[in-house]
Amino acid sequence: MTPSSSPATSDGGPSGGGRPRIVMDARFTRMDHHDGISRYGASLMAAVAPYADVTMLIHDERQLALLPKLPWVKVNSPLSPLELFVSRHVNKLGADVVFCPMQTMGTWGRKYPLVLTLHDLIYYEHPAPPGFLPAPVRVLWRLYHKAYWPQRLLLNRADTVATISHTTLGLMNKFRLTRKPIRIVGNAPQGGRVPRDPAVAPEKSLAYMGSFMPYKNVETLIAGMARLPDFTLHLLSRITAERRAKLESLIPAGAKVVFHNGVTDAEYDELLLRSTALVTLSKAEGYGLPLVEAMALGTPVVVADTDIFREVGGSAAHYVPADSPIAFAAAVRALDDHDAWAASSTASVAQASTFSWDDSARELLAIVEELRGQG
Repeated sequence: MTPSSSPATSDGGPSGGGRPRIVMDARFTRMDHHDGISRYGASLMAAVAPYADVTMLIHDERQLALLPKLPWVKVNSPLSPLELFVSRHVNKLGADVVFCPMQTMGTWGRKYPLVLTLHDLIYYEHPAPPGFLPAPVRVLWRLYHKAYWPQRLLLNRADTVATISHTTLGLMNKFRLTRKPIRIVGNAPQGGRVPRDPAVAPEKSLAYMGSFMPYKNVETLIAGMARLPDFTLHLLSRITAERRAKLESLIPAGAKVVFHNGVTDAEYDELLLRSTALVTLSKAEGYGLPLVEAMALGTPVVVADTDIFREVGGSAAHYVPADSPIAFAAAVRALDDHDAWAASSTASVAQASTFSWDDSARELLAIVEELRGQG
């Protein structure tokens, strides 16, 4: 496929004066709404742009609606057989470094330093693939996650491997997934959002943002609502009719559960700003972005007691056993006390402030400078 470029220019002007030239793979950006990886990539690109000359790779111009206004080049989809040869196009861009927010970028014949990213190891323990993938890809997905050696082959093609948390870094080292250097380029909440006033009592509502895949453990949230008849659980993400019907059949008598089937960013923030807590009992995450998004707005979080949630939530979050609807309900009920809720709200804002996209951009730029120095 012949690349086509945007006429736009970066805010920093032509490359020069030592500014690094970075090509960032934006082809995993969704078309109409962000998922976790899509938002991670778009946010990191925006954060890096003030410090470097950034060119984005896309495969569909509809992706531009969710991306920062930066120069772009259109190439093949990352799911196309042509991906094997995408380096032929990328070589022509003269990048100091190419960054991909996934580990699947084609590398045949590449002539540039490459950073690949691994977000998590969820699908080795929970192998069901995301439903949006084409059927042939879902089959390959399951086969791929039956052993670690295919992951090693992918990651070892990079010059440096990035990941988003210390928890995932520890697992990568445990399973010896790469012999290349591993660096953390973390996730973060969106900037410019004003936290709520902790003096104002919240509504008796709970927000869940995430998919409905089995490991997300939404069933236990629903079961816990039997002990919270005065609260409403808002399930915000898009959901298939089949999965919704299955979960609706589990709602206890007298419990209030609302399926939103997708919300805008503005609607999401509005609900967080009035809810008692964001809740999730997910058993596996690479980071847990909804936690830090909620905490940044001063909304407490009640979450499963896992290593990654401990890393993100720190001392501000409220931790419960993932499979205990009773403990989940008790943690929510403890927030009925306004003084306790207000203290948790204040602590949440402080914890969220320890993550920023600017810090993540600087982490990536440090990798870029390291790789440029090896050139």
